Amino acid sequence: MKADIHPKYSNTTIKCACGNVIEIGSTKSNIRVEICSKCHPFFTGKQKLIDTAGRIERFRKKYEKFQK
Repeated sequence: MKADIHPKYSNTTIKCACGNVIEIGSTKSNIRVEICSKCHPFFTGKQKLIDTAGRIERFRKKYEKFQK
């Protein structure tokens, strides 16, 4: 292997929006995610509702000037 071409590998934490913290090894530091295995509907068996109407309205408002 060539010297000094590989990224630095170190211990880091992954923080989920639900509050779950996972310790792993990675080349990146302090990773933040929106969903993890602790809160994902596939793993929990519970369905999580998302406010799609609000998201659509915000999208239309944001790109309203391009439609005209």
